[in-house]
Amino acid sequence: MIIGYTSGVFDLFHIGHLNLLRNAKSLCDKLIVGVTTDELVSYKYKKAVIPFEERIEIVRNIKFVDTVIPQDSMDKFEVWQKLKYDVMFVGDDWFQNERWDQYELQFKEVGVKIIYFPYTKSTSSTLLNETLLKLRK
Repeated sequence: MIIGYTSGVFDLFHIGHLNLLRNAKSLCDKLIVGVTTDELVSYKYKKAVIPFEERIEIVRNIKFVDTVIPQDSMDKFEVWQKLKYDVMFVGDDWFQNERWDQYELQFKEVGVKIIYFPYTKSTSSTLLNETLLKLRK
């Protein structure tokens, strides 16, 4: 059985989120998804529009998702130590990022593959938030 893992804020759920989850599930038998807690979102000096309890419930009810957990740490290797997943899925906007280059090395040592999916450039929670702010003015 291949266990996959991905994580995200999943605020203002959109087609990019759905594409990530659909593509991830197609490459593993069991997909575990970490939903970022409100406290962790604040590390970027941001605030999620949708509260954590609602975001995790939305993700829990996506048919491609088998298990949902709170993501309360940015340390992906720490999460792996608890879950022991085989493959991790992430958007390609993180490809060749210094932090993810380190993860590549760390995960390679334990046999975990990182798969980068194309980032959905046409939409993002940031873009949706910016559009909503403009509409409200």
